[in-house]
Amino acid sequence: MAKQWKPVLLALAMTAAAAPVWAADCAVEIESNDAMQFNKPTISVPASCKQFTVKLKHVGKLPKASMGHNWVLSKTADMPGVTTDGIAAGAAKDFVKEKDARVIAHTKLIGGGESDSVSFSPSALKAGEAYSFFCSFPGHSALMKGTVTLAK
Repeated sequence: MAKQWKPVLLALAMTAAAAPVWAADCAVEIESNDAMQFNKPTISVPASCKQFTVKLKHVGKLPKASMGHNWVLSKTADMPGVTTDGIAAGAAKDFVKEKDARVIAHTKLIGGGESDSVSFSPSALKAGEAYSFFCSFPGHSALMKGTVTLAK
């Protein structure tokens, strides 16, 4: 029986060796929950990607009116202003000021059991610059935040 598998295994190994090597994984899924937490503290965005997609999944049960979450990306230095202006924008605008140039990307506000995705070009990020992702629902960014780095 083992001899029968050798040609198959050899063919698989040769196919794997000849297969193209993908430059990077250009997407990430991040979870949020009812305890005001993201499940990832950092996200690395490969510079080789044409587009990078973030899928936000709310694994909690509470509705967005009481425990809604979004995923917002900005320079770390811009985060306080983005969150302040987001509060003023309100839930109807997903707690993100309309056409805020400081916001690189953001998802819509979602509640328990919901998900949303956003894509952006890694060319919007500069090597050596500090970037943060966070939830801009009022009061959430103190706990719900992480860092984004541009990987070469």
